Amino acid sequence: MLARLGTRQGGPLRVTPPRRRTRRVGLILLGLLALPAQAEPLAIHYLERRIERPTPLNNEDPIPDDEGLKGAELGLKDSNATGRFVALNFTLDSRVVEPGEDLRAAFRALGERPRFVVLNAPAEDVLALADMPEAKGTVFLNVGAPDSRLREADCRPRLLHVLPSRAMLADALVQFLAYKRWTRILLLSGPAPADALYAEALKTSAKKFGARIVAESRFDPQGGDTRDTALREFVLPTRGPEHDVVAVADEAGAFGANLVYNTAAARPVIGTQGLTPAAWGRPVEAWAAVQLQSRFRRLAGRAMRPIDYAGWMAVHALGEAAVQARSTDSDTVAALVLSPRFEVGGFKGRPLSFRAWDGQLRQPVFLLWPGAVTATAPIEGFLHHRTELDTLGPDEPESACRAFRKPG
Repeated sequence: MLARLGTRQGGPLRVTPPRRRTRRVGLILLGLLALPAQAEPLAIHYLERRIERPTPLNNEDPIPDDEGLKGAELGLKDSNATGRFVALNFTLDSRVVEPGEDLRAAFRALGERPRFVVLNAPAEDVLALADMPEAKGTVFLNVGAPDSRLREADCRPRLLHVLPSRAMLADALVQFLAYKRWTRILLLSGPAPADALYAEALKTSAKKFGARIVAESRFDPQGGDTRDTALREFVLPTRGPEHDVVAVADEAGAFGANLVYNTAAARPVIGTQGLTPAAWGRPVEAWAAVQLQSRFRRLAGRAMRPIDYAGWMAVHALGEAAVQARSTDSDTVAALVLSPRFEVGGFKGRPLSFRAWDGQLRQPVFLLWPGAVTATAPIEGFLHHRTELDTLGPDEPESACRAFRKPG
């Protein structure tokens, strides 16, 4: 091999020995050989039942059609960005079913025995899919149904819950009330079945943490517009015994926003409107959450909502399990996600994990009003022998879930 010759201005001819060049090329080849081989991608599915929603009041932004899906898409981007360092990658197949269409047929169309399905659907659909014979071995990650019964008597094995339950949300709120010593609650509920479930969760939490429901009433707007009549219309249903707060259960937003400042007494409004417990919200910035908020806004062109966060967390948790296991083998990833030793970060200041007795993701809950995070639950002083996160929602001795418990 001829030596490479070069010149230097005003200096002697310089010769580069061929041996140095050969050594450099050899080191580059060794480095390439040391890179891990690219594994088969881990396939993740996103399945959603779109539901009809009422027109929002007060010119508020409607709930976006892509709520949940955009979070899952960001989770995929983040997982692939991390996975490339260990030669792992991930795919996301998303399907959205319109109201009235067959969600089970959409599940069958995912292919033979899909292993991981991020599910954004009402509780009835969640149970229908989890009970399908074709779903045996599938790990479902519920990001859209807050129903406590899915974590209790109607729990299913391999059904994990990323979205907080209504019980967790209510516990977060009542912990705050107990800390503030605002323990006398006047409860106003809407007519929808979901409103009754939210109200029941608040009553259970009040008993749990030493608060009292001093009066309870029901308000039905009957399809009318309460914006012009709120000054008069809410006086009677919020009049009652001495109370510290007015709790509202109006998940559809039919009237709750107009209740603020229109109660009979000058009292804070809490619950589905006013001071609201949520897994995520626009004001959340601590623990580097502003980075997640910014990445999501660049992707979706809007703020990240609680179900978006749950969609992101579901895909992120699967990606993190694969990275920890250094594998995209579905059995290996499923075993780790379902293991009590699995922990994952979620921009909430502490590691998050799935409860071994009901599949619920342990996580802090934010108490929000539109301008700020008022507090983060668990509230200081509420202790637990395992983790304070288990003060939110039913603890293991109280749980009615049996599907996750091993026989004997």
